[in-house]
Amino acid sequence: MREVLLLCWRDTRHPLGGGSERYLEEVGAALAARGVRVTLRTSRYRGSARSEIRDGMFISRGGGRLTVYPRALLAILAGRLGFGPLKTVRPDVVIDTQNGVPFFARLIAAVPVILLVHHCHREQWPVAGKLLGKLGWWIESWLSPRVHQASQYLTVSLPSAEELGGLGVSPDRIAVVRAGADAIPPSVQIGSVRTRSAEPRLCVLSRLVPHKQIEDALHAVARLRTTHPDVQLDVIGDGWWMQPLRDSVRELGIESSVTFHGHVSEARKHELLSRSWVHVMPSRKEGWGLAVIEAAQHGVPTVGYATSKGLTDSVIDGVTGHLVATPAELTEAIESLFVDAPRRLFMGEKARIRASEFSWDLCADGVLTVLESAAAGKPIAGIVNTAPSELADAARSA
Repeated sequence: MREVLLLCWRDTRHPLGGGSERYLEEVGAALAARGVRVTLRTSRYRGSARSEIRDGMFISRGGGRLTVYPRALLAILAGRLGFGPLKTVRPDVVIDTQNGVPFFARLIAAVPVILLVHHCHREQWPVAGKLLGKLGWWIESWLSPRVHQASQYLTVSLPSAEELGGLGVSPDRIAVVRAGADAIPPSVQIGSVRTRSAEPRLCVLSRLVPHKQIEDALHAVARLRTTHPDVQLDVIGDGWWMQPLRDSVRELGIESSVTFHGHVSEARKHELLSRSWVHVMPSRKEGWGLAVIEAAQHGVPTVGYATSKGLTDSVIDGVTGHLVATPAELTEAIESLFVDAPRRLFMGEKARIRASEFSWDLCADGVLTVLESAAAGKPIAGIVNTAPSELADAARSA
């Protein structure tokens, strides 16, 4: 593999960047370290440069929330004609990230295009408004599968692969490469009984947007205060939904129990995770749930919703955490771990074993395999990066 072009509507330094953007950039950086020429085309945001070199990748920016798509296509077309910001880019393969809608690079690219889909957005489109939501879901569920019927698909979990199959995508063209996880910064003490908070402590690690349903964690805290008056919740992350969440905290009267940390450094993030008892992920939808693995690195089990789909892959229900169906069950599962310390510690250690199965190098190996197969015109399917079986078996043994 000589060169690859990555398309994504945001990059990790975008104020609303999250796990899907990190996946692509971690893979891009790993490929660049192996000698592959990597270009990332994405949108601009306030204070961003039009172009820069970061982690060995050339990053080109243009357009905003919606205009990033046509601007990227025009840049690719111009590049093929020898001018514009991508004039020197001659990729062997393009990865087109479908965050609800794709770039439709397949229509103008002269090379194979891999469609990267973290999860389907049926449950999230209503937030965009009635008309735009219907249009977006039509593009994602009907138009895109037909335009890309001959393309290689790449996703991050088995549940997401199943969803794509439900939209008519051929299972023979869906490769699964699970996300990795960074090593804990050397300056941070790994989670243990020595780092845990004395009081019951929850954490939420997430972008603050409506579909993450952080309100469910806030309501859980309000109910838990009746039996655990000293309960604390750390909300780690930022986003445009911050103020409505602060309003909910005030309305629930739990100001003394909730701390909004906003965007923090990697070291601070891991410090907060290391002192937590339970990680809560009440998201309506996840492709995988990178935060699950980051919390698990510190021996912290996760409680979330089975209906989020992706968590059924990243969380082993009853072993590395609990997957529930309703907000009431979310609170009950958290309290059960509060009062049963041996069970909480058991799950935390199993989660730590599970987390050790994942690395960005392993993820990059899998994506490189998919890239090379696509370049050779050979579709690939199933889980591509398999973790050591003894670790998976150990995590599942109860």
